[in-house]
Amino acid sequence: MLLRHDQSFFQALMDADTARLEELLAEDFLLVGVEDGSVADKAALLTLIADGALRFPAIGSFPDEAIVRRVGDVGVVVGRTSMTFDNPDGTTFSAGSRYTHVFAADASGGWRLLSAQGTAIKP
Repeated sequence: MLLRHDQSFFQALMDADTARLEELLAEDFLLVGVEDGSVADKAALLTLIADGALRFPAIGSFPDEAIVRRVGDVGVVVGRTSMTFDNPDGTTFSAGSRYTHVFAADASGGWRLLSAQGTAIKP
């Protein structure tokens, strides 16, 4: 189940689907950027995507390599991506990365992404 949510997050980023991201992300969601370590909250990420300032033309993930752990109402996915994204300043960035996604169960039994952090894999 957590891997399905993980993949839904990547797909919503590529589709610029802010409605789906609104459903997937916890209200206090934080993203630590793979490129520069910057931190963005849910509102900032949704605004950048809705405005087209941040685009994810391609995200390749490798779910068969993912490590999924669950402890009570918390789930952690450690995985690998190959991604390309376009920054607000018009530059394009491509990287392979390892990521950690932290999920929490919500009151309805679903999962919300609390935190996403990526680390670039050096060639």
